[in-house]
Amino acid sequence: MVSNRVPVPKEGTSKAGGLTVALEGALKQSGGLWFGWSGETVENPSDQTKVSQAGNITFAVLDLSQQDYDEYYAGFANRALWPVCHYRLDLVQIERQELDGYFRVNRTFAASLAPLLQPEDVIWVHDYHFIPLAAELRRLGFKNRIGFFLHIPWPPSDVASALPAYQQLLQGFGAYDLVGFHTPQDAENFQRCLVRENIGSEIRTGEHEIDGHKVRIGAFPVGIDTETFVRAAANAERNALVRRTKASLGDRDLIIGVDRLDYSKGLKQRIEAFSCFIKSNPDFRNRVTYIQITPKSRSDVPEYQRMQREIAEQAGWTNGSLGEVDWTPVRYVNRTVGHAALAGLYRMSQIGLVTPLRDGMNLVAKEFVAAQQPDDPGVLILSRFAGAAHELDGAILVNPYDTEACAAAIARALRMPLEERRERWDSMMTRLRTNTVEAWCQHFLSSLSNVSNESMEAHASTNTENGRYPFSEAAPA
Repeated sequence: MVSNRVPVPKEGTSKAGGLTVALEGALKQSGGLWFGWSGETVENPSDQTKVSQAGNITFAVLDLSQQDYDEYYAGFANRALWPVCHYRLDLVQIERQELDGYFRVNRTFAASLAPLLQPEDVIWVHDYHFIPLAAELRRLGFKNRIGFFLHIPWPPSDVASALPAYQQLLQGFGAYDLVGFHTPQDAENFQRCLVRENIGSEIRTGEHEIDGHKVRIGAFPVGIDTETFVRAAANAERNALVRRTKASLGDRDLIIGVDRLDYSKGLKQRIEAFSCFIKSNPDFRNRVTYIQITPKSRSDVPEYQRMQREIAEQAGWTNGSLGEVDWTPVRYVNRTVGHAALAGLYRMSQIGLVTPLRDGMNLVAKEFVAAQQPDDPGVLILSRFAGAAHELDGAILVNPYDTEACAAAIARALRMPLEERRERWDSMMTRLRTNTVEAWCQHFLSSLSNVSNESMEAHASTNTENGRYPFSEAAPA
């Protein structure tokens, strides 16, 4: 397993949330090696990995220099790849040194991973930080099965083509045996990019040949550990934070939103929609509270610093204009809340407000549904631009850009009859119990293991003149 974030166990620290927990749970099933960045920057990083063991998982991590961090992570990954993949071309920053740094760090990681690999290992690479990694491993002579999963959206070609080194990045995907996305739409967008750029040739839908190597392309929607989250929510009444929050609300209804601080999450539009709802439904004044839990992220990236200030100011303005002495309409929290407490807060909420402008999947939506009381479930309001919208058919789908429609959805959810709430929840829970994180992991790895011998043999016959694969130039022009 290769990912940018590696949750090396440390005493006195809580586990990270979301995807990291999901991947750790998946890896525990079979055991193996988890490789990636340590999260540390040092003056003179070593090319030797720091290795530790926890149960049947071996953790191997590398430090980065400040320059590597600035160029690879804060630079190209989060100021070019991230905004383009989230359809925000207005925020793209293109710097040649950051592009070079991205490919340089991928070469470094491949070289450090190489001594740890065995010929029979299956390699699963995660997310946009490591798109070129397989090409670098092929350049070093590795013929292992290598799969790639993208945890963020993949846009259509007119948007994706704004990426720096766009063709080289697409070409690099040809080093993988399997490329996975959350939704059929993202997989289709990706394959159309290959066709439009005339990279390789389309064999059939879901299969492409690049430099004589067949690459399978498919949708593998990630799930959550459903039953574990159900139990956590049921037991959360004893959690101190949950008890205090419940007492502070009195008899008011609760609307909850939980998101990392990111411009893709639509926080500004969401607060505006809540304000519109209160103004349009004065009978709900002092009868409902909206809690938005938003831990800070990437605070060293200028776009995020600016957004932190804007959202905090907007929440303050909303409370100042709509609130009363005994009622704060919006509780805006920039702190991480533990999974156990979150499960309890979800369970006591009448509405889960999950309205990103664009999201690969959004596991918060699934966790909210799993946390609900079966006999009196809350309602999920979900952006149609979240990957979860392809699965959670019992949610009220909204366009997050349409403020009045989102406000009307909040009013509808709060007035929804119990029978309809139960029907919607039952439909979604059936899906969540089937497509768990374990099922997602097994589905992807099974598909990767079934890569044909013909595809594997293609690695051996690929032109490796000068020790390089044709799609693995050291740094794109």
